[in-house]
Amino acid sequence: MKTIFSITLLFFLSVLLCSCPYSSPYKLDESPSIYVEEEILGSWATFVKKPNGKEEPVKLILSKKNDTEYNIAFTGYLNELKPFKVLVKDSVSGTAFMSTAAGRQFLNITIKGTNYIAELKFKDGLLSLLPLVEHFTSKMILNNTELRNSVEFHYKTRVHAMYDDDFCLKEMVKVN
Repeated sequence: MKTIFSITLLFFLSVLLCSCPYSSPYKLDESPSIYVEEEILGSWATFVKKPNGKEEPVKLILSKKNDTEYNIAFTGYLNELKPFKVLVKDSVSGTAFMSTAAGRQFLNITIKGTNYIAELKFKDGLLSLLPLVEHFTSKMILNNTELRNSVEFHYKTRVHAMYDDDFCLKEMVKVN
């Protein structure tokens, strides 16, 4: 009976750990160098699918912190984030800056001292934020350069990049 419980617990723990966006103490660039893109500033909204299949609204708010950095906030359906203690009232806030790697744009998002790497796509007036999945690389990352090399290698060797689908915000529309 005890082994069945242990196996069940390990299974659910492994599923939980596999569905997290990539986090690291490192960033793609040491410091911000790309200027803020005015056209992506503002409030963006989309719907995300809950585990039960119901859709809930989520809003992304990007504002200018300085010439090269953004203030970033996520509001809406964030109940799954409560165990991680990153919520302040009803939102998750942090800072971000843009980097380019493998010919794509990425946001280096810092929330409560942890960095997340998310590909940023802006096409036809729609904004998508696609965070890399925790296991996009099996390499131990020890500095910013190794992170950049791993991201570039990932995009060069894969037909489809590995995103954390649970945290993707796809085709957001600009709202007031």
